Amino acid sequence: MESNASSMAHLFFILSVMFTLFSSSNGVVKGAFEENFSKSCPGTHFKTSEDGQIWYLTLDQVSDCGFITKQSYRFGWYSTKLKLVGGDSAGVVTAFYMCSEVEAGPLRDEIDFEFLGNRTGQPYLIQTNVYNNGSGGREMRHQLWFDPTLDFHTYSILWNSHQIVFFVDQVPIRVYKNANHTNNFFPAQRPMYVFSSIWNADNWATRGGLDKINWKNAPFVASYKDFTIDACPWKNPYPACASSTTQHWWDQNNAWHLSSKEKIDYAWVQRNFVVYNYCQDTVRNKYKPQECWLNPLD
Repeated sequence: MESNASSMAHLFFILSVMFTLFSSSNGVVKGAFEENFSKSCPGTHFKTSEDGQIWYLTLDQVSDCGFITKQSYRFGWYSTKLKLVGGDSAGVVTAFYMCSEVEAGPLRDEIDFEFLGNRTGQPYLIQTNVYNNGSGGREMRHQLWFDPTLDFHTYSILWNSHQIVFFVDQVPIRVYKNANHTNNFFPAQRPMYVFSSIWNADNWATRGGLDKINWKNAPFVASYKDFTIDACPWKNPYPACASSTTQHWWDQNNAWHLSSKEKIDYAWVQRNFVVYNYCQDTVRNKYKPQECWLNPLD
């Protein structure tokens, strides 16, 4: 049976989230993109469908493309539907992530979904990562149980003071628990902006940088829709929900842990789709990071 947190999340999607850019029943919110986002690419690289509900981001040798929220947030639920670049996408990275600094400075906090392109016929990899005060190194990589280039799929981040959970089509693929009582490596103090982008990362993204982008296949296009944020908007000096108030579903007890069904789904993903887990990398980490000792199912 679906948890209250999951049910409420679904309800918020359909009925009334704090900040929903598009609604299938009501159509496009007029001027929503210009009011809520800023582009970081030429107009030629950012297009929309005729009805405005799908956003197309393009990468070629002229430019990459991305956008960022004008508002920053602290804690909440962040979600988008995304269809990835098809065909030979080696070296191309499509991203949906959060960052405390617009320019991704050296002391940033960050929560990442990165989709690593590959040669035709090879599976996409999802890389997730967490940064705190400029330090990262918390990568996990997963394969998917579907082809993410054929249709839109939902990618979501739940962030509260207890945990960060990465979801794919409502299935939790990663749980990052707050272990700040031992090692202070959990981004909880600063608000973050929400970003989406497509860019050239062929120096590392595919087989460690061995496979470069084949520019003959350009342009590379990633498609986004149904961008949804239900979160605490940051207003200086402090927003009303700067601390844990339990006034919102994403900061209540049911959102601090996985539900029984989510635990089953999570275990299925761990058995079948994990490609890399930094917690198990004894070469890279002489000592296991403290958060790795926590049980993600607690």
